[in-house]
Amino acid sequence: MRDYLLFYVNGREHKVTGEHVFLPLSSYLRYVVGATGTKVVCEEGDCGACSILLGEVQGDDITYRTVNSCIQMLYQVDGLHIITIEGLKDQGRLNPVQDAMVACHGAQCGYCTPGFVVAMCGLFDGKQPACIKEIKDALTGNLCRCTGYVSIIESGLEVATENIKSLRELYPSEPIRKELTAATSQEVELSAGNKRVYIPLTVEQAVRFKAANSSAIIISGGTDVCVNMNKRDYDPAIMMSFCRLEGQRDIVLDEAGKTLLVGGTATLTKLEEFARDNVPELHHLLWLFGSPQIRNAGTLSGNIANASPIADTPPFLFIMDAELELTGSGGTRRVCITKFYTGYKQFDLKSDEIITRILIPLPVATDLVKLYKVSKRKHLDISSFTAALRISLEGNTIAKAAVCYGGVGPVILRMYRTEEFLQGKPFSIETFSKAGEVAIAEITPISDVRGSKEFRNQLARNILLKFFHETRQSRREPACLP
Repeated sequence: MRDYLLFYVNGREHKVTGEHVFLPLSSYLRYVVGATGTKVVCEEGDCGACSILLGEVQGDDITYRTVNSCIQMLYQVDGLHIITIEGLKDQGRLNPVQDAMVACHGAQCGYCTPGFVVAMCGLFDGKQPACIKEIKDALTGNLCRCTGYVSIIESGLEVATENIKSLRELYPSEPIRKELTAATSQEVELSAGNKRVYIPLTVEQAVRFKAANSSAIIISGGTDVCVNMNKRDYDPAIMMSFCRLEGQRDIVLDEAGKTLLVGGTATLTKLEEFARDNVPELHHLLWLFGSPQIRNAGTLSGNIANASPIADTPPFLFIMDAELELTGSGGTRRVCITKFYTGYKQFDLKSDEIITRILIPLPVATDLVKLYKVSKRKHLDISSFTAALRISLEGNTIAKAAVCYGGVGPVILRMYRTEEFLQGKPFSIETFSKAGEVAIAEITPISDVRGSKEFRNQLARNILLKFFHETRQSRREPACLP
C-alpha cells in the first residue's frame, strides 16, 4: 500500500502527501509547481483555459489526452504524466503551434491562449494537418472572449506540422513509463485532516472499501462531482478514485455481436469512437455532450450514477433496455436501467455496490432511432430537454415503439403510455400528432432557468413530429396523411 501520490509534470517526478493531495490539479500546478501558464477562469470545465495533456501508460508507450485541470483532483492523476503549456516548448523556443498563433494574430488578451495551444498540440501530436472541421471539433472546449475564433482557426490551418516534435520526442517514454508502471501496481491510501482517499486496483478492493465505508464518494471521471467541490462547497470526507481500476476501461461487443459491453470506467471518448460507425445517432449525441476535454475524462457510468433527470446518455440506454451490472459483497447482479432510478437522485444501488459494466443491446438495421438534446448552446451546455425514440415498422405499421424523455420530471422517464398508443398505429403524421397529446398527459415538467413548463410541454409534442419527419425522409417514402 503506497501512502503518497506519484506522477510527473513536464518530465519531472513529483511525490505528494498531505493537504496538497486534495487540491484541484490546476491549483497544484499554479501554486505549488509554479506553472502559471495554466489559467483558471470558470473552474467548472467550460472554458478550457486550464487545459493540460495527461499521459497514461499504454503497453510500451504513453498516450496523451487533453483534459481540464480545474476539475481533476490531484489524486486522480496518480501514475500519470502531466504536460502543461510550459512543457510544450522546443529547446526553449516556441513550438510550431505557438508560431502559427503569433503569425495569424490568434491571441489578444492572451488569457485563453495557453488552453488553445495545448488543445491544438494534442490535435497535431500525430504530425498530420487538420481541416477546419477537425480544428473546430478539437477546440470546442476552448472559449475566447476577445479575439474571435477566425484567427485562431487560421492559426490551426497554418501550423507547420512537419516541424512539430511529438510528445514522445519531447519526453521519451521509456524512463517515465518504467517509473509509472511500477507506481501503478500499488494501491494508494492517503489522509490529511478529516479527508481520506483510496485508489484501488481491482473491483474486489473497491467493493471491500465501499462495504467498510458506505459514505465514500466515488470519483470516476470527476467532471460533475469536481464542479460541485469547486463551486458548491461540496466537501466529502471519504473518496475513492477509480482512476486505475483494472479491467474496467474496455468497450467490446459480446460474442454474438449484438450487445455492447461498456466497462465502468470507460471514457465517453472511447464510446464515441465505437459509436462513429456502429450507432451514428449516439456518436452525434456524444459530440454534442461536451468538449473533448470533458469526453476524455467523463465516463458513461458516471453520467448514469449522477442520476440527473436531464442527463444526456441515459435516454438512449432506456430505449435500448440496457442493463447495469452491479457488483457488491454478495456478488454481481443486473438491473435494467428503466428500473434503476427510484426517485430524484435515488437508485437501486446497495451501499456496497458499484457499477462495473453497462450492457447495451444495439439497434438493428431496420430500427428507426433518433436522439435529441435541446439546450441554449449547441455544445457544452446542460440540456433543457432530452429525448430518445426507437420505432420498428412492419410495412407502414408501428410494430414496436420505445420513447424516453428527460427534463420532464424528477427522473428520466420511459413513456410507456405513449409507446402503447403508438404500437399498431400507422406510421403517419396524424399518429405522431395524437401521440404528442398522450405524451403531455404522461409528464410533469417544471419551470426553471432552462425553460418553462409550457416550453417543455411543447417540446414533448414537437419532438414526436420532428422524429416522424426526419425518419420519413430517411425512408424516402411519401407522408401518410390523414
